[in-house]
Amino acid sequence: MSNVLVMDTNKQPLRPCHPAVARILLKHGKAAVYRQFPFTIILKYEVTGPVEPLRLKIDPGSKTTGMAIVDDATGEVVWAAEIEHRGQRIRDRLLARRQLRRGRRNRKTRYRKPRFDNRRRREGWLPPSLESRVANVETWVNRLRRWCALGNLSYELVRFDTQQLQNPEVNGVEYQQGELLGYEVREYLLEKWQRQCAYCGVENVPLEVEHIVPKSRGGSNRVSNLTLACVPCNGKKGNQTAAEFGFPEIQAQAKHPLKDATVVNATRWALYRRLAALGLDIEVGTGGRTKFNRTRQGLPKAHWLDAACVGASTPELQLNGTSPWAVKAKGWGQRQMCRMDRYGFPRTGAKQAHRVHGFATGDLVQAVVPTGKKQGVHVGRVAIRTQGTFRVGVVDGINWRYCTRRQAGDGYDYTKEGARLPPTLERRGFPSREFL
Repeated sequence: MSNVLVMDTNKQPLRPCHPAVARILLKHGKAAVYRQFPFTIILKYEVTGPVEPLRLKIDPGSKTTGMAIVDDATGEVVWAAEIEHRGQRIRDRLLARRQLRRGRRNRKTRYRKPRFDNRRRREGWLPPSLESRVANVETWVNRLRRWCALGNLSYELVRFDTQQLQNPEVNGVEYQQGELLGYEVREYLLEKWQRQCAYCGVENVPLEVEHIVPKSRGGSNRVSNLTLACVPCNGKKGNQTAAEFGFPEIQAQAKHPLKDATVVNATRWALYRRLAALGLDIEVGTGGRTKFNRTRQGLPKAHWLDAACVGASTPELQLNGTSPWAVKAKGWGQRQMCRMDRYGFPRTGAKQAHRVHGFATGDLVQAVVPTGKKQGVHVGRVAIRTQGTFRVGVVDGINWRYCTRRQAGDGYDYTKEGARLPPTLERRGFPSREFL
């Protein structure tokens, strides 16, 4: 389960409460449901006195960003979420639009003439696919500030320390000779080689850092000469190079940069500046520090657990059965005014009314169908049609009269049960249900 976000009657954020406390407040009429996703209640009375602020921790990623609200005093993880970005989908759609326009120009059919390439971009401009990732994180930080008493932020500013990766022999840096020695390089290699053996592809086994060109043959400790290998492959390779071992492509792949790491590096400072403008104290950390904290506490790999371990201030964490919300960015609707066919010609008119019978595409609705083939209760995002038959989730053809809106569309989709706990934590007896 996950704790419930709470506000008082003046919409002042309070400390999240246990689901059992929320049930009692709702049952006795002392609170009302403010939001279904994520579940938030609003009290019917004012709360006086100071509220102990909590710390919001952020682990940004190119595909998924983890968030966790942690109590520094007790180490309790009171709330968590994993936000899935849509940056790659945005890039694919922009690429498809560009190819369509270029094809129409080559065929000399109707097209929008290309603009002159002399327009200036504003300072701090990011490509739409990257801007989407930054905006998702900024949006959720602002939302959580309204629903929860936050006082500090912890943000993983850099995924990898590039100086240590490029020059591992550099001396005089305290963390390199301390307990973080090697964590930056190992984390980089795990991400680059997808946590599997580079030679046989086996997963979920102990992996060793292996030199593509052995040091005895003149190889260096630079990250471009390192890969991951399981114990049998590492022993079988011995003193051979990767090419002599039958894998010449390993050397070329090792020199390619991490695409996901590049995305994070391109947006890290833009996101940092926007978070700093909120006026909260920000603690920054590295991916190596995050992995060190997570490994020291024996926690499995997960985005929300990485977020809880960001920064040097990480206490001994108390999970107490917390399971995160799974949040997926969906956007607010398509930007084009009308759809095109495969030849690039308009096949529909301009967009019509955005609302039909009070519903809008993207609203979270509950449909109770009493009879027929679609009998039952269906919950999901709605796609409206002017004739009044909607698609709710994956079920199509539901009449609008059977639908009840549970929450207005906000550009995100929510998994009802949240992301499940890793199996290692479920075996410890932590429940994986999400409170609704």
